[in-house]
Amino acid sequence: MNYQRYTPHPLLAPYVQCYWSVESMDTCVNPSKERIFPDGCTELIFHYGELFTKSAFPDVSIVQPRSFIHGQIKGFMEISATGKVGIFSVRFHPDGLSAFARHDLQDITGENIDVKDFWGGDGDVLADRILNAACNRQRISLVEQFLFRRLSGFGQAAGAVAHCVQAISLSNGNVNIDGLAAKLNVGRRHLERKFASNVGLSPKLLARIVRFQHILTLIEHRRFDKLTTLAYEGGFYDQAHFIKDFKIFTGLNPKQYFSENLALAKFFSLT
Repeated sequence: MNYQRYTPHPLLAPYVQCYWSVESMDTCVNPSKERIFPDGCTELIFHYGELFTKSAFPDVSIVQPRSFIHGQIKGFMEISATGKVGIFSVRFHPDGLSAFARHDLQDITGENIDVKDFWGGDGDVLADRILNAACNRQRISLVEQFLFRRLSGFGQAAGAVAHCVQAISLSNGNVNIDGLAAKLNVGRRHLERKFASNVGLSPKLLARIVRFQHILTLIEHRRFDKLTTLAYEGGFYDQAHFIKDFKIFTGLNPKQYFSENLALAKFFSLT
């Protein structure tokens, strides 16, 4: 797999974390399932190669749309390529997508929404242009033109939500939500409602996911000598709590994770 990552325009950087692409040189033969983990971000995905299938139930697979918004996920999911891979994606910050649409993002959590259903005819035109573009530089130019037009019509997400997302990110998920609400001079329930609408998750769940992603980064760079050390460095109060969350988000215990082939999950999850 050839993975490339691109930096967004500075004016879009508060909303877009990055653009990325994945391509395979050859058609996949008997492709294995790949696990994708929660990362707290929504994605705008275009399959200019063959489509992927997503496992929904045991022995049941759903073909993903060719161009779609991937809502937040709360646990791991499994996908499989059906042929030669060609993906271009826009990864939004947790509250970034809300700046480009008047949707309650709770409604698309766990869902793949066709761009035409999300943005109407404008989304359909964007998808057609992206899928027929000659290279990723063209795709980036097209998607940024689209996002700038949408941004001028919708503007930024709620300030309290943005502040909360930033605090969760900077603390690697180790933040007190009550303390944040008090600092922002808003009620916790009000903050949670606004947050869920603009992010698609509760503040507490996003914090857990961000902390989990921090753990993956520590694992990736081998910044630990044993699981207990890894748990404490990741902000967990004990190893049992760490293993419980790890299993929820990956379906694996940490030792299984080390032995699995999870290359594609890194493309989707690690930041």
